[in-house]
Amino acid sequence: MESVNRRARDSLVFLVHWMNRFPRYKHREIYITGESYAGHYVPQLAREILSYNSISKHPLNLKGIMVGNAVTDNYYDNLGTVTYWWSHAMISDKTFHQLVNTCDFHWAKNSDECETLYSYAMDKEFGNIDQYNIYAPPCNNSDGSAAVSTHRSMKLPHRPHHILRKLSGYDPCTEKYAEKYYNRPDVQKALHANTTKIPYKWTACSETLNRNWNDSEASILPVYRQLMAAGIRIWVFSGDVDSVVPVTATRYSLAQLKMKVKIPWYPWYVKKQVGGWTEVYEGLTFATVRGAGHEVPLFKPRVALELFRAFLRDKPLSKS
Repeated sequence: MESVNRRARDSLVFLVHWMNRFPRYKHREIYITGESYAGHYVPQLAREILSYNSISKHPLNLKGIMVGNAVTDNYYDNLGTVTYWWSHAMISDKTFHQLVNTCDFHWAKNSDECETLYSYAMDKEFGNIDQYNIYAPPCNNSDGSAAVSTHRSMKLPHRPHHILRKLSGYDPCTEKYAEKYYNRPDVQKALHANTTKIPYKWTACSETLNRNWNDSEASILPVYRQLMAAGIRIWVFSGDVDSVVPVTATRYSLAQLKMKVKIPWYPWYVKKQVGGWTEVYEGLTFATVRGAGHEVPLFKPRVALELFRAFLRDKPLSKS
């Protein structure tokens, strides 16, 4: 867990030095946001700031954090992911029940049988879809055929296997272009990258790191409790067509906080259209974004802007 703590400390050091370099911002309110694995990075940094503030003569004015489609708790994230697959007809009843009855969703000991079940679900039952937005069109290869991802790592959502992210309303092959660009020798030379004796291919997702990344915190829920006790504003949102860190996973995780409801579940609107659904608790606001995948602003920029504005204003999302 040392690298987890070091990462948060390094981020804090950067923030403190940045404030010292630009002192006119020292007393401004600070808000931290992020998506996906930032579900770890953002709360961890906020916790580090609270610790720093407790001993500093010049505390940072941290007001709130917001995370989207956020990795939160190993067990409930993984259980929620499999449940999402089943509830959205991505896998069969048989495979769902086999996964639930076979897999240790804590990933403390991942059996060969569980690995085989995940491989079968992804390779045989999903079909050629983008897991980051199950309703988005897939990226095609240069020869016009459909691009089919190859499953390699089972530990979703914490070890997501490589798959091209297709962005609704955007070129679905964006990440493919990025891989080509960052593997150009002139680009790598300019970045002073890939200078080892044995050159390697740059990829958007390293399977070597995925398989050997063992120092992630099992759950961020204890950090949420610390932040809530300190009065830090917390908003959590989920694009509801993401199957990698899906809305079901987030709802399962947040339910473990056993929070008191302030404003019951209701639809929120942007320009008279349902932007999603939301519920406000004591200490935390949860919202969904209808029709958005992973990386909500890329799919629903106007809706994401309204969500962000409400977060900064600390106002409930519009009911009309």
